[in-house]
Amino acid sequence: MPTECSAELFDFAPVERRAVVAGFDGGAVTTDAGGLLLGATDRRLRLIERFADCFIDRRRPELIEHGVATLIGQRIFGIALGYEDVNDHDELRHDPVMHVLAGKLSAHREDCAPVAGKSTLNRLELSRPAVTRYHKIAHDPAAIEGLFVTLFLEAHKVAPKQIMLDLDATDDPLHGHQEGRFFHGYYDCYCYLPLYVFCGKQLLAAKLRPSNIDAAAGAVEEIARIVKQIRERWSDVRIIVRADSGFAREALMAWCEANAVDYIFGLAKNARLNRAIGAELAAAREESRTTGQRARRYKELLWTTRNSWSRKRRVIGKAEWTRGEANPRFIVTSLAAADGDARHLYEAVYCARGEMENRIKECQLDLFADRTSTATMMANQLRLWFASMAYVLVESLRRRALPATELAEATCGTIRRKLFKIGALVTKSVRRIKFAMASGCPYQAVFVAAHRALVAADTG
Repeated sequence: MPTECSAELFDFAPVERRAVVAGFDGGAVTTDAGGLLLGATDRRLRLIERFADCFIDRRRPELIEHGVATLIGQRIFGIALGYEDVNDHDELRHDPVMHVLAGKLSAHREDCAPVAGKSTLNRLELSRPAVTRYHKIAHDPAAIEGLFVTLFLEAHKVAPKQIMLDLDATDDPLHGHQEGRFFHGYYDCYCYLPLYVFCGKQLLAAKLRPSNIDAAAGAVEEIARIVKQIRERWSDVRIIVRADSGFAREALMAWCEANAVDYIFGLAKNARLNRAIGAELAAAREESRTTGQRARRYKELLWTTRNSWSRKRRVIGKAEWTRGEANPRFIVTSLAAADGDARHLYEAVYCARGEMENRIKECQLDLFADRTSTATMMANQLRLWFASMAYVLVESLRRRALPATELAEATCGTIRRKLFKIGALVTKSVRRIKFAMASGCPYQAVFVAAHRALVAADTG
């Protein structure tokens, strides 16, 4: 039957002879009560506070209603909770969860909400590295980049003996006329080509770049900066850099060799390399024809190119025959025989780099890191950093508070849907603010475990 509505109530089809009505009269209600866990995680990390320290505010203090830390917290918490655009904050500024996360329950001015709307947040996103007449908020790119590495270092109570840094470039499709917009033939679209650096699930760098460059452009500078900061804290840690064939460049390999950093990179196949494993491919073909299954052989080579490489390097060839055809693949590495044989290095070490692609998907699909629709690259880089900090915050929550729960390996999007999106009735008194969360929430046990873990971390 069609629904009918009045000014106060909305009528729906009855159930077991009982009327079903709805109305917007529930009082202060939020759909994001689980976001309180993000605030507890931030208090442990002081992420918002330290990120705000990377900004300079030259606005007149007597005219300021919303400080930089409030604005940054709004943006990062909002992204983590699924609100990708600043336009969303015209409504979010009235949400009690956002007020609590900002630590600000009322505004100084009667015509303001406790937190900011879209116009003020937009001015933050348009900030530049230097204060100007029309841009009173500035940010320090070097300080922001360093903060990602600092948060990574602080996540370890004891220095690890070895870490693996994964590099990858990905497409960030553009649908306007943004600065630095170029057509990329491989991705078949206009896009940016951001560079990401991860260590496991932890994000160390997110660098926005135009797409008219080599995938490895700027990789030496990023790795040099990160390695320097890591070794200032962990002088004895062994560092291995891992990436696909787009990063097997002489400049990056030579830098690693000169700075005691190991590497394992994919290596693009060519006719010379294919001939070098010709016997192994023939043997794999015969085995595959006999068994009807995929067959592999591995061969180690001491290899150099005709012009581009400065020295011979260890190359591992995978001679594979599958689905009735050859599938040769190669990697180049500085790892020695003590680190494993050819099969181990290829299958267990190199192929594990594919997990990094899932982390990039989390950043882009779950946390809107590809929402780079501002006109300038500078503003889009700042947007990328906001999304990246949101990833760091949610990943920290997952690592610190969820390891013993069913969401221990969940993506950021799944954590948001199951743990943050909890409806609650909000009541305020002189002494407390209570979020009466939905009694039927199916993830109450996970919430309880996460809260206990965060409280224990604060008191431990």
